[in-house]
Amino acid sequence: MNVLGRTDPDGPVARLGTYRAADGSEGAAVGLDLDRPHAALVVGKRGYGKSHTLGVLAEGAARASGVAPVVVDPMGEFGGLADGSIPARVVEAPTVSPSAVPPSTWPALFDLSTTDPAGAVLWEAAREAETATLDAVAARIEQARVDDSVRRAARNHLRLAASWGVFDPDGLDAAALLSEPATVLDCSHLPDRAASALVRGVASGLYRACVERDPARLPWLLIDEAHAFFDGVAAPALETVLTRGRSPGVSLVVATQRPASLPSVAISQSDLLVAHRLTAAADIAALAEATPTYLTGTLRDRLPADPGGAVVVDDVTESVHGVQIRRRETTHGGDDPRASERGGQQSSSSAPQSGHSPSTTGTGAAQSGQ
Repeated sequence: MNVLGRTDPDGPVARLGTYRAADGSEGAAVGLDLDRPHAALVVGKRGYGKSHTLGVLAEGAARASGVAPVVVDPMGEFGGLADGSIPARVVEAPTVSPSAVPPSTWPALFDLSTTDPAGAVLWEAAREAETATLDAVAARIEQARVDDSVRRAARNHLRLAASWGVFDPDGLDAAALLSEPATVLDCSHLPDRAASALVRGVASGLYRACVERDPARLPWLLIDEAHAFFDGVAAPALETVLTRGRSPGVSLVVATQRPASLPSVAISQSDLLVAHRLTAAADIAALAEATPTYLTGTLRDRLPADPGGAVVVDDVTESVHGVQIRRRETTHGGDDPRASERGGQQSSSSAPQSGHSPSTTGTGAAQSGQ
């Protein structure tokens, strides 16, 4: 098997699929390196394999020795990774300690500045809390020497944070995540701000764990719909992993339908790009700005048109490849619901007249939803 992302032959590999020729025919098997840390970007418009590819990488990482993948699942699509065929668990109500979010970040959780009176109270209360609990923060708010209206505003913001159910002093930490072969964090029930706080705590915790000690497994943090997290309180931690994570051994894989909504660092720092079909000019332009000199022609010309197809830009070997992503081994929850699969009888006007049923056509990830 040929392996993207490395030049040496040894080490764990995630089976990615097969090479794809210009005429669409499939070639030799191809994998992706899991031995060394990477920053990878997976992009593609809805329905063309972006989330499917993220699941393929998670399956491979879950089976690899010395690797601990952590999947951030904002849409509830990756629960099938724990269907029993690979060693993975799903955390349906993930939490982190309140201390996992720095005190200076608490105002931003509620779109407040640090100079806003209520934001300043939250910052100071989080900094001075005697224990890592929301009750301790609330106690400091009550002791603050501010007007009642400011105290009431700060109190209400903290109550909102408590209602999210994402803060717990006994929440997930890096040691727990790195002790498992694979973990899926189901964030589908969380508001955006709560999910961003969770990702902030998880990303910074994994980074610190690798900086401060030598863990038995190296973390791979895989995030779907990543543009949402780069636009919230998680952004500083993710950018730290992107720019500094490789040295301590933290890998980050971000997937998005909207690469134009990512900060430029998320594209420029990626040493692996897996690009499925894109049609929006802004998204193609965002990737083209970081196109390496060894990519002949334009990126637009290389993008595939079929679901499951991808162009992989490998900065490690300075090469570009057409790839057909393999089928998932586990179930994928990203398929769009169809009216034809619901109750009721199909009308004669919508019934297929001849040929195969649409559900039996296609190869690779063509039937995999996102």
